[in-house]
Amino acid sequence: RAEAMETVEEDVEEYSWREVVLPRLIPVVPHAAPELERETGERRRGRDLLVAIDFGPNSRHAFRWALAHLARIADTLHLVHAVSSVHNELVYNKSQELMDELAVEAFKESLVHTKARIVEGDAGNVICREAERLKPAAVIIGTRGRSLIQRYPSPKPQFSSDCGKP
Repeated sequence: RAEAMETVEEDVEEYSWREVVLPRLIPVVPHAAPELERETGERRRGRDLLVAIDFGPNSRHAFRWALAHLARIADTLHLVHAVSSVHNELVYNKSQELMDELAVEAFKESLVHTKARIVEGDAGNVICREAERLKPAAVIIGTRGRSLIQRYPSPKPQFSSDCGKP
């Protein structure tokens, strides 16, 4: 499998990532064109949806939730996995296996295209960088098992961006 590796200089911090080459899945849907013709322009073009992935059950749940509640035909799911080093072949290979499995599932369940990227760094920073790069319609992440009350303990939830913007 071919892969791309790139290091981008951002201020003083390096931004290393590796693209994951996923299996090419081509839908065979006879007589689907009239249905797609009735779709709106945005829906036909598709949206970008960013899904943070790791090996835990919460990210798998978030992925499946995105397929069931957000993903539509023509959308692109961007799977992002944050790792400590993109040069660790064992981590890369296990991540690639996971991404391959999820890409096949996304295609079978929702007929959506999937792209995947393994990015070096802290998960929160990685998700923010990828969201800034892609400008997705939605960012989907797991909750690490925390309930709404545990996440927002104040009587009135205060929502702010975790990406450094108020």
